[in-house]
Amino acid sequence: MTVAETGPDQRLDLRGTPCPVNFIRCKLTLETMASGEVLSVTLDRGEPEAMVVPGLEQDGHRVEVEDGDDHWVALRVICGGG
Repeated sequence: MTVAETGPDQRLDLRGTPCPVNFIRCKLTLETMASGEVLSVTLDRGEPEAMVVPGLEQDGHRVEVEDGDDHWVALRVICGGG
């Protein structure tokens, strides 16, 4: 079974959560996860998206944009084990 078939291992809805708190919550959650596990994150567009996505990538995680609208974005973060 692939990761896509099993869905996320954990979820965070961070809409309305300011920077850098949203990034810190993602980072702390990912620290509890094994390499290859998937974290689903929903956050606001704009600064949160612009700060969280590159920050997670710099920490060694793969980030994919899955869904969203003008106000929010859903991310699929594959834990890099970092």
